Amino acid sequence: MNADVLRAINVQINSELRAWYQYLAMAAFCERDKFTGAGRWLKQQSLEEYQHALKLFDFVLARNGTVELLALEQPVREFKTLGDMFKSVLEHEERTTAQINDLFELAFKSKAFVEMTELQWFLTEQVEEEKIARELVAKFRLVGDDPGALLDIDRELGARTPPAA
Repeated sequence: MNADVLRAINVQINSELRAWYQYLAMAAFCERDKFTGAGRWLKQQSLEEYQHALKLFDFVLARNGTVELLALEQPVREFKTLGDMFKSVLEHEERTTAQINDLFELAFKSKAFVEMTELQWFLTEQVEEEKIARELVAKFRLVGDDPGALLDIDRELGARTPPAA
């Protein structure tokens, strides 16, 4: 494996693990405030991020590379509103898209074609991640502080089905 690409994939593995941890903290924030639907959605999102990390983890090992795990930073645990929290979700997903794009570009420049093939899945996944987050931010912006509408969104979020293993 190209050393620069391997280093960058390790950075991405750790980024996905930070996302797992951050979304779990967001779930705790929601559950504490009894927005159990949003909490369920975020727990599932955290599991999805964990699966992304494992996908890259297993790929590196399959290519006989070394996985380098780092300590996780303390996640943000408090948010002004649910809408603000979901803005953070969108911002995170946009940053992740930029990271994956940069990683793909590095793999391309390094002629790391096998790695490019693996990363293609992540590029496609990020389109969906951003779309969903953007839709949620728009809904929270639309309803503002309306308690009934917030409960409706919470109920909708709670209907999310678990990610496939």
